[in-house]
Amino acid sequence: MNLRMPTDEAIHTAFEQGEAAVRELFHHVADQMAELARQLAKQGEALQALQARLAKHSGNSSQPPSSDGYGKVKRTASLRQSGDKPNGGQPGHAGHTLSAVDTPDRTETHEADTCAHCQASLTAIASVGYEERQVFDIPAVRIEVTAHRAAIKVCPACGHANKGSFPASVRQAVQYGPMVHTWASYLTNQHHIPVERTTEIFEDLVQHRVSEGTVLQASEQLDRCIAPSTEAVKGLLRDAEVLHVDESGLRVTGKLYWLHVASTDRLTSYEVHAKRGHEAMEDAGILGAFTGTAVHDHWKPYFTYDACAHALCNAHHLRELRFIDTQYQQSWAQDMAELLLAIKAAVQATPEPAMSLAPPELEAFEKRYDEVVQSGFEANPAPVSPPAGEGRKRGRPKQPPAVNLLIRLRDFKGEVLAFMSDFRVPFDNNQGERDIRMVKVKQKVSGGFRTLEGAKRFGRIRGYLSTARKQAKNVFEAIQDAFDGNPFIPSSERP
Repeated sequence: MNLRMPTDEAIHTAFEQGEAAVRELFHHVADQMAELARQLAKQGEALQALQARLAKHSGNSSQPPSSDGYGKVKRTASLRQSGDKPNGGQPGHAGHTLSAVDTPDRTETHEADTCAHCQASLTAIASVGYEERQVFDIPAVRIEVTAHRAAIKVCPACGHANKGSFPASVRQAVQYGPMVHTWASYLTNQHHIPVERTTEIFEDLVQHRVSEGTVLQASEQLDRCIAPSTEAVKGLLRDAEVLHVDESGLRVTGKLYWLHVASTDRLTSYEVHAKRGHEAMEDAGILGAFTGTAVHDHWKPYFTYDACAHALCNAHHLRELRFIDTQYQQSWAQDMAELLLAIKAAVQATPEPAMSLAPPELEAFEKRYDEVVQSGFEANPAPVSPPAGEGRKRGRPKQPPAVNLLIRLRDFKGEVLAFMSDFRVPFDNNQGERDIRMVKVKQKVSGGFRTLEGAKRFGRIRGYLSTARKQAKNVFEAIQDAFDGNPFIPSSERP
């Protein structure tokens, strides 16, 4: 709408026509001003929304660090709070200082042949002692070829030719052994090294370049070998008291797929699926039978599982509260962040064997929580609905980010504060986020997966390796054991 101010002639004409004409002219101008104000307000809202979207990054929202682009965010305001611990190793931390061994693998003796003082010969003189220094090094590694021969003998009694039996693992005339498969699987799945570079590593280290097909077949075979462990992990996760769940995008065959994780501090399971929601969670086969507490970031499909309790990630809330505070200058957001951190500190300060804050503390924190939420709603009054007709949209009006967060904090108060009434529930979902982050490193290195089955296979193997590492099992040995027919079967309990 273009604002057209009345000309001097129009004002003069209205003045001559009397009071009624002047009133009409004034009302016409007032209507135009009101419409202009509405347009400016609408443009202001759009500008604020655009600025808010541009201001979001991994430090103040749920966006991953990879979305920050080349202009990386300067992390000058970390969510971490400084503590009393000094830098470096903490008391009780197991060090890794190199120490001499009692029985070295090889000993080299360096004789003193000539006296350094008078240059007399010492060749025939016996040593009275030794000063020893030890050097730790890696011997040269080479491919070792073992020829298996089955002896053929002819029975002197009947003339029948008899042949010895080859070991069960020796099936072909020429083949690679389990250690080659272990190396290939370890490099590609544990350290995310691409297939071609893995063949180059073999050539450089053992002077024998395996084919890319051999590397791929090693992972295929390992996936079959670890099947009992994969199923055991899923069963243990279904019975867990607290389960961390999360999901993130993954590039497969050039398309967007979803990587789902379900984990604890001792178990990890991954599922790659075309869908992000309930269908994928059902196919993963864990949440449907889970009855403990699921910790997540408020993705709505998780709430379709009502047989379990839910707890929300407060690390997400702290990032969103920081965004509201810095972008919209609303003080209630800082108050809520400080309150959540105060509750977390109170939980950490509560001595064992308590499993919950005391009732007076719970009541006091809940009261403060309600007060902050209420102050947030007071700072964000509901907008006046426009009159029916032009400019009024059907359905629920879109809420600003601050109101959306306030509604979540109000409606899911129990899930937000679950960590203070049950100490088994963590403050955040960092466990799930850490577990999902390591699989996405593979995507960064290789640019995605060429086949869906390859992505699924990688997820199952990574679940096996992650579980082994969480349970202090040597990952390389876990792979070797799987190829030997004895995959690592985890336990949910600490030793």
